[in-house]
Amino acid sequence: MASRLLLCEDEAGLRLAIGDRLREEGYAVETAADGDEGLRRALGEPWDLLVLDVMMPGRSGFDIVSEVRRQGFTTPILLLTARGEVVDRVVGLRLGADDYLTKPFAMAELVARVEARLRNRPATAPAGDAFAFGDVRVDFRAAEVTRLGVPVELSAKEFHLLRHFIEHRGLVRSRDDLLNEVWGYDAMPTTRTVDVHVAGLRKKIEPNPKAPQFLLTLHGLGYKFVG
Repeated sequence: MASRLLLCEDEAGLRLAIGDRLREEGYAVETAADGDEGLRRALGEPWDLLVLDVMMPGRSGFDIVSEVRRQGFTTPILLLTARGEVVDRVVGLRLGADDYLTKPFAMAELVARVEARLRNRPATAPAGDAFAFGDVRVDFRAAEVTRLGVPVELSAKEFHLLRHFIEHRGLVRSRDDLLNEVWGYDAMPTTRTVDVHVAGLRKKIEPNPKAPQFLLTLHGLGYKFVG
């Protein structure tokens, strides 16, 4: 599955050029034309990388970085800025950005920075304090799940299972993996137990449990979470 990138850039021509080039490289790119839309989408959908212009109408790229990190999201962030002062680059990095690129830049360098950020992403991503996918938000510290702002009732085991999938998002988890790491070696459950809990979890987090888009079955292998 192609990595999902959110590009926030108010200059239409540059937004089109960057988006087209990254799509040519095989990435799934969505765009936002101002900081307010960018923040809403950054917090409301699952992304593999955020590419943010610093100076935008509404909220700035700095504002988006600050709020994304405040809410516990660990998504890699690359800042694009026309500013050349060292202090601005330092501010962005201290707020939680992972890298920056000063305009004007060569598209080849942008592609290389994107590849580096995605390559350096940990295979097992930490959940942080919160994680959002689709219309679902998981607060790990409070052990609460909401969907469109409405609380979702999960059993303790369903919550632990969901957390495990989020922490291993993008990776195939066999039933034996899940039995060992979620239930524990001494619990003596069966693979059917895993299937039942996955089915129950889908009913609560998927828009259409019969055609799941986040918690996928890989026949003969196990399950993979792609939120």
